[in-house]
Amino acid sequence: MEINEKGIVYINIEEGLKRVMHNKTLYVKLLHKLKADTHFTDLTAALQAKDYENARTAAHTIKGIAANLSLTELFTQALQLEGHLKNRIIQDDALEIITCCYEKTLISIDKVLEQYG
Repeated sequence: MEINEKGIVYINIEEGLKRVMHNKTLYVKLLHKLKADTHFTDLTAALQAKDYENARTAAHTIKGIAANLSLTELFTQALQLEGHLKNRIIQDDALEIITCCYEKTLISIDKVLEQYG
């Protein structure tokens, strides 16, 4: 598990490997693929444009990717954001919160990639 100084789990490596039947090569490939993925850029653009329907769709996709890769905190934040967007409850700092989480998740992914691939 990759835990930061505040005890937040950004990536649960053990769980992620279980999801791919302990195939480290596949897990590393999927993590690399996430780093090249554009859904977060789509989410950012939609939130900035106040296009909440497309933002919800992007948050939903990010939530699914995060769940499949066991990116624990990103899953939690995307789940909350999707729920807020669905209910039209838009926090002023929503973009800042999800961006911070995404950036910290990428740092954790880089550490895993250094270790495994």
